[in-house]
Amino acid sequence: LQSITISKQTALEECVRASLTRYFEDLDGSAPHDMWDMVMHCVERPVLEVAMERAGGNQSRASEMLGITRNTLRKKLLAHNLQP
Repeated sequence: LQSITISKQTALEECVRASLTRYFEDLDGSAPHDMWDMVMHCVERPVLEVAMERAGGNQSRASEMLGITRNTLRKKLLAHNLQP
């Protein structure tokens, strides 16, 4: 079970790495700006969407799944304009 989790994590890491490589290629030599915020924003939204979907819209279950408080989940949903 642990090796499956590690391989899934590695697959996700590879997707992120490939996306960042494309990002730098698209910059074509220009300097990146606010990369951390951009990546976190791009990743956070689909994570929230999938967690809420898997939890059947239940914020308590989604927050438990994500390992964050329900209040933090609500703030993040509002920040991403993902009101239930």
